Amino acid sequence: MSWMEAIGAAIQYIEEHITDELTVEEISDHVNISSFYFQKGFAMLCGFTISEYIRNRRLALAGNDLATGDERIIDIAMKYGYDSPDSFTKAFSRFHGVTPTAARKDKVMLKSFAPLKLKLSLEGGYLMDYKIEKKEAFTVLANAKTFPYEGAKEVVPQFWKEHFQAGKGKTVMGVYGINIDEKMGKDTFEYLIADPYEAGKDVPEGFVTRTIPSFTWAVFPCVGAMPNALQDVNTKIFTEWLPALKEYEFAAGYCVEMYDDPTKYPNGTQDEKYYCEIWIPVKKK
Repeated sequence: MSWMEAIGAAIQYIEEHITDELTVEEISDHVNISSFYFQKGFAMLCGFTISEYIRNRRLALAGNDLATGDERIIDIAMKYGYDSPDSFTKAFSRFHGVTPTAARKDKVMLKSFAPLKLKLSLEGGYLMDYKIEKKEAFTVLANAKTFPYEGAKEVVPQFWKEHFQAGKGKTVMGVYGINIDEKMGKDTFEYLIADPYEAGKDVPEGFVTRTIPSFTWAVFPCVGAMPNALQDVNTKIFTEWLPALKEYEFAAGYCVEMYDDPTKYPNGTQDEKYYCEIWIPVKKK
């Protein structure tokens, strides 16, 4: 099953089980892709996380049920996975802009959220630079924090901001940004702001060491102002490189961002020539 076919199969599976207790692991197992990479790829391709998609679809369907049927509000809430009227009312109101009770009235505007439909188009050939490189295991000194996948795009940059605002950049400059989910099946992942660690040195309070195993990595160069250059390449990995991938597949739940020294560039990380890399562990199929 190709990557695009997997996304399509996942969407169909979600629609067929929209009132069941769905989990990311269950959906990714259905399409035979680890939840670690499936969540990243789904978000890159679709623009929101799997959990956001499921929640929006359920709230849209709940709105339709309220507007066109006579089921009790509590029954509709439970049907779509809410265990209390309060939690359903809050979520429904955020999504639709009106309460469930108000949705029963005539001429109330409700939001729709249609099922995703994938459409493939030919946009011409593209060049995407990358290299396959074997790297030995290495240890890093890191400021580490665990995040849920949902909302990670917003909270990880905030973590970097807090790191430097707290003065921790004096200890760890941030040569690496490392995403770790070793079991590749959790709802959360560990993120490291890290520097190379010299064995035997003291580990300052509030910091940890982690050893990144030896892997064969697909290394993607990113050139341009941060964070757009990095985000653009990350998107292309999942929308262009991965769908076309024939020889390799993902090997483990790691993703490494390697950042060049900003002081080498006139405008630091905002310089049009600023350089960083994305590393993804791969293995031959």
